[in-house]
Amino acid sequence: MKTISVLAMLFAAAAMPALAQAADIDWTKVDAALGKSAVVSGDVHRYGLPRSDLKVTLDGVAIKPALALGGWVAFAPMGGEATVMGDLVLLDTEITPVMTSLLDGGLDITAIHNHILRASPATFYMHVGGHGDPVKMAAVIRSALAASETPFDPPTTGAAPTPAIDLDTAKLDEIMGVKGTAVGGVYQFGVPRRDPSVEMGMKVTGPLGGANAINFQPTGNGKAAITGDFLVTGDEVNPLIRTLRANDIEVTAIHSHMLDEQPRMFFIHFWANDDALKLARGVRAALEKTAIAKS
Repeated sequence: MKTISVLAMLFAAAAMPALAQAADIDWTKVDAALGKSAVVSGDVHRYGLPRSDLKVTLDGVAIKPALALGGWVAFAPMGGEATVMGDLVLLDTEITPVMTSLLDGGLDITAIHNHILRASPATFYMHVGGHGDPVKMAAVIRSALAASETPFDPPTTGAAPTPAIDLDTAKLDEIMGVKGTAVGGVYQFGVPRRDPSVEMGMKVTGPLGGANAINFQPTGNGKAAITGDFLVTGDEVNPLIRTLRANDIEVTAIHSHMLDEQPRMFFIHFWANDDALKLARGVRAALEKTAIAKS
């Protein structure tokens, strides 16, 4: 018993410095370096970077930032420092200068791609990653985004009130099987997978971009524009996209967001503008082709 107690004490002593370092992250300094306040979910600090400056239209729909222009970065403590993951919304002319600044600052680029088609102006999505001092990484991200028009100023006082969600949200919740959230005039659903993927020894959860994201923007008379992304394994890709097409939902992109996650995951983006309840049924049928968490 004495040997076990000594080993336990030695293990605890070895583990304490890393735990203390993680706990000692001064998140107020990260906030200051990035010029934003975080939404905190457990250990994850997520910062919204919506492109509210852009006026993007698609098939006659004025895209709200919460529908398809919601950039973000999220930090999670790891090994006494932090891991960062994120998705930056950029115009084509902003991609190279932002990328160059991020790379010069020691961060990694893990993907660049479209999410939607036919949008005017065209928008692209740059996924970033890194591990290190969270304050330094936040400063690099802030500096890099200075090469874009990404807004950092807080909303002006007296801004227009958030539009109401002109949809039967209770029925949408029932069909989708999860409770949605109204954000910026858009009704959003986050549907986690049953078993999150793992990258660098850390589970990639919803706040880090590891969940199915389904967004509904009302377009009048019970209709909605929908977009977002499904998070699937390779064997789930074609069953899911066949179901989307069978329900008249356009598949707009299939790609990766990360580099080393296990199991390997693919993100499927989509678009439709039709009766909201009909689209919800199609989305739910597609989700059933994947290993989602069941309540």
